[in-house]
Amino acid sequence: MSQVTSQHTIQGTVLTMPVRVRTAHQHTAMFVVDADAAQRMIDYSGLRVCRFGRSNRRALVVLMLMRYEDTDLGQYWEYGTNVMVNPPGSDASGMSALQSAGAFVHHLPVDQAFTLEAGRTIWGYPKVMADFTIRNGRQFGFDVSIDGQRVVSMEFAPGVPIPAALTSRPQVHPTYSYLDGVIRRTEGTMVLSGVRYRPGGVRVQLGEHPYAAELSALGLPKRALVSSSAANVDMTFADSLVISR
Repeated sequence: MSQVTSQHTIQGTVLTMPVRVRTAHQHTAMFVVDADAAQRMIDYSGLRVCRFGRSNRRALVVLMLMRYEDTDLGQYWEYGTNVMVNPPGSDASGMSALQSAGAFVHHLPVDQAFTLEAGRTIWGYPKVMADFTIRNGRQFGFDVSIDGQRVVSMEFAPGVPIPAALTSRPQVHPTYSYLDGVIRRTEGTMVLSGVRYRPGGVRVQLGEHPYAAELSALGLPKRALVSSSAANVDMTFADSLVISR
């Protein structure tokens, strides 16, 4: 029996699942933040942050910039604020709980209308239109602004190369989204190459947009636990699974 492949039509273009990303560049920074503050920020979703540390008072937040080059959704820039959360129904905590945690996508500005509509329609990602300013020098930096108001600026120091043998295996990462009262789970499979890591290694400045105030409530700007970059990220995104309405 042949397998049924789902399709979605976005602005007249038919997308056959899974959606493929062949070439993309990534910069990320991971921060340890107050778990109660992170929970307040995402309470609207019904999801629970993954807590760890003394008295389970800590949570992880990842700020990410992606440049999608060769993809089924076209070329675009994307910024994300991701909070590590437990699978729905789980109250696991501690460092071991992070192994089963997924990334809840809280902010996701992009600069192209096609990926905005696809992201909101197919996966329920909270994509909004934004403007990006990129600085490519000895350090990589960017600004992201929405409606003329700056959200965040980040400057990344070069990291230390990681052997390909440690990063080239396919990784499956679940992400969670909440849009229009619906919680969705999406699995993405990725293979990273040209990976660099550095303790700290990033400078964060917040702007005047309301998103920046949310980041400030988490205690940012502060020193990152670790920052990283990947020269290429090869990914596929499956259909989302509706968790609850």
